[in-house]
Amino acid sequence: MAESFGELLRSMRHAARLTIEELSHTSGVSVRAIGDMERGTSRGPQRRTVQALAEALRLDEERRASLSEAAKAGRPRQEARAPGACELPRGVGDFTGRTRELGLLRDLAAQERDDAVVAAVSGAAGIGKTALAVRAAGHLAGLFPDGCFYLDLRGMDEAPLDPGTALSRLLKALGVAERRVPADEEDRAGNYRALLRERRCLVILDNAANESQVRPLLPSGGPVMTLITSRRPLAGLEGVHQLPLAHLAAEEATGLLRGIVGAERAQADPDGVARVASLCENLPLALRIAGNRLQSRPAWTPGQLAALLSDEGRRVESLAAGDLSVAAAFALSYRQLSVPARRGFRRLALAAAPDFGVPLTAVLAELGPAEAEDALEELADLGLLQSPYPGRYRFHDLVRLFARSRLSEEEPVAGQELARRRMDGWLLEIATVAGRWFEPDYGAPPPGWSSLVELDDQEQARQWLMAEGEAWLAALRETARLGEHARVVEVAEAMHWFSDLWMHWGHWPEVFGLSSRAARAMGDPVQEAAHLNYLSWAQTYCLARYGEAEATALRALELARRSGDVRQQGWSYTYATWALWGRDDQRSKETALEHTRRSAECFEQAGDADGYAQALVGVGNCLRRLGRLEESLRHCLATVERLRDPAFGGSPAITNHAIGAALDVVGETYLQLGRWQEAADHYRQALSELRTRPIGRALALSLTNLGQALVRLGRPGEAREAFAEAVELHEAAADTTRAAAVLKELDRLAEFSSRG
Repeated sequence: MAESFGELLRSMRHAARLTIEELSHTSGVSVRAIGDMERGTSRGPQRRTVQALAEALRLDEERRASLSEAAKAGRPRQEARAPGACELPRGVGDFTGRTRELGLLRDLAAQERDDAVVAAVSGAAGIGKTALAVRAAGHLAGLFPDGCFYLDLRGMDEAPLDPGTALSRLLKALGVAERRVPADEEDRAGNYRALLRERRCLVILDNAANESQVRPLLPSGGPVMTLITSRRPLAGLEGVHQLPLAHLAAEEATGLLRGIVGAERAQADPDGVARVASLCENLPLALRIAGNRLQSRPAWTPGQLAALLSDEGRRVESLAAGDLSVAAAFALSYRQLSVPARRGFRRLALAAAPDFGVPLTAVLAELGPAEAEDALEELADLGLLQSPYPGRYRFHDLVRLFARSRLSEEEPVAGQELARRRMDGWLLEIATVAGRWFEPDYGAPPPGWSSLVELDDQEQARQWLMAEGEAWLAALRETARLGEHARVVEVAEAMHWFSDLWMHWGHWPEVFGLSSRAARAMGDPVQEAAHLNYLSWAQTYCLARYGEAEATALRALELARRSGDVRQQGWSYTYATWALWGRDDQRSKETALEHTRRSAECFEQAGDADGYAQALVGVGNCLRRLGRLEESLRHCLATVERLRDPAFGGSPAITNHAIGAALDVVGETYLQLGRWQEAADHYRQALSELRTRPIGRALALSLTNLGQALVRLGRPGEAREAFAEAVELHEAAADTTRAAAVLKELDRLAEFSSRG
């Protein structure tokens, strides 16, 4: 009787005077695998394993042939497969993209290893998981001489395929006669693992429901590769290579459409093709349906289909062709959700912001924070939401439209409106409390106030206002539409001081436009004048529309005069001055000086020390802009002394900021005079005061000018630090133009240093 492979390997290893560990080290085959072979547990290793062992043992041709024959004899003889059992489905000839994922799968398949390889492809409905798996099987077939097998686990069905049935089908596909398939599920799993330990094959488990369905189908070892697809990430599986799929890139999406409709038709309307791809959100299923619709309607152009898909109310329903339907694909995932997650999914369609967090979800879905977080994670697991970073979630547009259709069909209009009003009210309440953190007369929330978000300090308030900016702005728009004028004015008033810290948000003209119109609707000219002044600020600093800003401030001035409000007249003159600073002609500069002097008179008459401090600084700045530099210096230095006198009064925060602003004007004046050291000294003093109420733009401009003075003083290291901080502040405020200008200063400084 011929020796078994294990007996022959042991005798050859002994003849070579090698331990198992030494043979493992030389061949690259694991100690456990060699031990299994010699004990007869593994009777027929694969060809590459036998070759590695033969090389390590330095066998001659005759003994190498004997070892190969023994391995071949030990491999189980396969019975005939049942016709069509676990055959791969038809692939698509126009498959596009996924180069990175196919490369990763090829790398995994090509590895020489004893442990089985398992990879899980996950992603939303219609993302192309099955298409990728089938494509990969076609590419990798040459690496799996013992076959490629496919099984649909029907994970989205009401009753997914149970593991016992799945194992029975896989065993039959591997050549086990039906009469020899064990009745017990555990025995089937053991038989399956034993067969795979000896075969180099690829098994695709498509559309998995969850980890418990898949775990019994995973091999314990051997050269097999298992590729799982699922809408869920299957994060509970151990030792699995995760490949989450995203939507196609724009170029890949248009490429897929071109492949479906044909190059000639696509080239005739490239803009239409790109528009269709965009409306399909680069989702492979939607793209295929759109392409199939165009194929079935030869007279249509891609642009005409894009026009049809532009109707948001019908877009998801329009993406259907035959038995392919985007809505149906999403509905399969929707049916898998728990009741709270379904309610959250539907009502999140009411959220106007591009992303949202747990608190907003809790308010909309009427859930506690923990339940809301669970619902969001459930939605993310099924690909109905994306989580761009921890704590934030967002829809893809097609999924949002599907959620909107579920909301319309499953909840009464009154319930939808109640949910929207609850969300908007909550958003505006938080926005008001957060904005008041920056108001000198308010600060921290009132005692006993609580909500679903923490607003324990200004930084938390700032982060919330910025993160939820689109959400509370949408709520403000809706509140204005409903005619709740007092609420609109209250919210905008709370934003007045905060707006300086987030100047480049881009929506302040709309905020203060809404509030000034609301004040007019209330018949309150003083409030209207105040909010027109805020609007003038936004037109000056956010839009650079200086003529429009001046006209707005002068309109506010007229309202304040009619009302006899001297203080608001002072602010109108101030805002008009700022608008005039945006112009560079002599007349505007002279008018600005007249305005700011009048503003000082008004504030002094009204007893408004805070306004008076800012007007005094404005006079000095106007003098500097007019070229009256020595006069500006005298005025600003005298203003600093005056403001530092405790008898001046006013809010300490505003007074300190005004001192910093006056010192900044002094520094800028010395810079114009070429007195670099005095400029640097006063900029440093200005910065120490300005940091007490850090408005990023003001700090950044001072730092930039300080850097320029330091460059001229021959102190490049200190200049570099000032420029670098200025860049950070400009970038934090989203002021990319000024950030780029300061970066050029840094580049010039680096170039100069390299030459020196």
